[in-house]
Amino acid sequence: MHADHAPLRAIVLLVGACVSFALLDSVAKYLSQTHHPLLVAWARYVFHVLVMAAIFMPRMGRALLRTRRLSLQVARGVCLGMSSVCFFSSVAYLPLAEATAIVSIAPILVSVGAVVLMHERVPRGTWLSLALSFGGVLLIVRPGSALFGWAAALPLVAALFIVGYQLLTRKLAGVDNGLATLFIGALVAAVMLAVVAPGRWQLPETWLQAVLFVAMGAIGAFGHLLLVRAYEHGSAAALAPFGYTHSVMAVVFGLLFFGQFPDAVSLAGIVLIVSTGVMMAALRRVDARPIED
Repeated sequence: MHADHAPLRAIVLLVGACVSFALLDSVAKYLSQTHHPLLVAWARYVFHVLVMAAIFMPRMGRALLRTRRLSLQVARGVCLGMSSVCFFSSVAYLPLAEATAIVSIAPILVSVGAVVLMHERVPRGTWLSLALSFGGVLLIVRPGSALFGWAAALPLVAALFIVGYQLLTRKLAGVDNGLATLFIGALVAAVMLAVVAPGRWQLPETWLQAVLFVAMGAIGAFGHLLLVRAYEHGSAAALAPFGYTHSVMAVVFGLLFFGQFPDAVSLAGIVLIVSTGVMMAALRRVDARPIED
């Protein structure tokens, strides 16, 4: 498969995953209004694990837990769980679109992390993209705006944990089974959060809340499975620009479910972050394309 190849099936699967993740974030924002974000994150991974176990354990058995790099899997799961705690905490206070856009700088930070920590070659446009993305963040959380405050830092912290999670995922690629990596990461996150979540325990107040707690795990598991399938049919370089569907859907769901729409300056920041990410992904796609004779 050529590095720049992305058949329609792969694009549809990735877009489906992004829509799922935006919907998951919407449910988490709704539940975080009445329940502690630690509890929301814990439930998200507990039900994720239960859904995956029900689907894959009968066929895969112990293979779903098999790993050659336990320490990396544990570190990846911790980063995964902490990214959700930070993001769910942020959307309890911030509009969904703005928080999602800030987190969307993570792919560019991953490129920086790969250069600094893994000594990879600096992709074209990395430093300019990083500067432009942080410019977009400043437009969203500009001093004096309603968003400026400690809560605005939470999506940035979430993005840093996502960087660790994605770099560890890359190191585990080809080492462990992809489904096992998905399962173990969620299991580690669930166990880690189980240590602190019971202290924040609060039973659902309505049947809708109870259903949504379960639905979070199902939506998260479904989204991750779509993501895995997408990368089975298309290359990461070709699919990267379509990953920003998540940010677009966050704007849509923020308006649809919460009646929130970014003001003009914040919208400009969101557009700057998304367009910079797409530009960076497009440059990497060109760099990954094989030279033809």
